[in-house]
Formats: sequence, C-alpha cells, structure tokens
Amino acid sequence: MCSFNYRFICIYPAYLNNKKTIAEGRRIPISKAVENPTATEIQDVCAAVGLNVFLEKNKMYSREWNRDVQYRGRVRVQLKQEDGSLCLVQFPSRKSVMLYAAEMIPKLKTRTQKPGVGDPSLQQGEGSKKGKGKKKK
Repeated sequence: MCSFNYRFICIYPAYLNNKKTIAEGRRIPISKAVENPTATEIQDVCAAVGLNVFLEKNKMYSREWNRDVQYRGRVRVQLKQEDGSLCLVQFPSRKSVMLYAAEMIPKLKTRTQKPGVGDPSLQQGEGSKKGKGKKKK
C-alpha cells in the first residue's frame, strides 16, 4: 500500500490560480494560469485526456487561508505505472500536467457558456432610461 502513493502526484487548485502569487502557492507562470480553478475542473480535464485521477474533496491546501468550499479539494493524478514507466508519454512531469490542465480549463463548457451575457447590457440600458427621466424633472 505504501508504494502505491509515490506514483500519484497531488495538484491543488492554488497551483494553477492566476490570482495567487508564487508565495501563495502558484506553481506555473501567471500568463498560463487560470482564474480561480476548482479541483473538479482539474479532475475533468485530466480524466478527459486519459489520466487516472481521483478527487479528494475535503482536502485543503496548507497555504489557502480561505476555507470556502470552492477552494477545497485536491486532485491525485497517476503519472507512472508500477514498473516506473509513464502512463501517458505527453505527461512526463507534474509540471506538464499542471500546464495542460491550465490550458484546458478555460475551454470547459462550464467556463465558455456564461449564462446571461447579454442581460447586463439590457439592465444598464433600462437604468440609463430611468436616469434620463429623473433629469428631466
């Protein structure tokens, strides 16, 4: 059972978060990082490419001061087989997995479909009409 853990790496959402500094736990360049990624999103993109992953929902990153549910979670990713060979050749290192996840998270359907993109402009239009009405008085 002990030898099982060395083949799995841990990825916390803070590693990929462009809102964090290096000191706060970001591990990839800010230009490639994502805004507030979740452990579930990391799991989704890693599983989709064929990596063996599992989500530990109640784990917290030690440098994360915010205890909200959205900041919780840790993803375990298997990089190597029992014999030491890579599971997928395009992911030789933990950094390669983190960079891939950060690249793919913005392309997720949950990120690309923002509900009500047109609505705020309509509300602003209505608000400005009301403002004009007040000025006329």
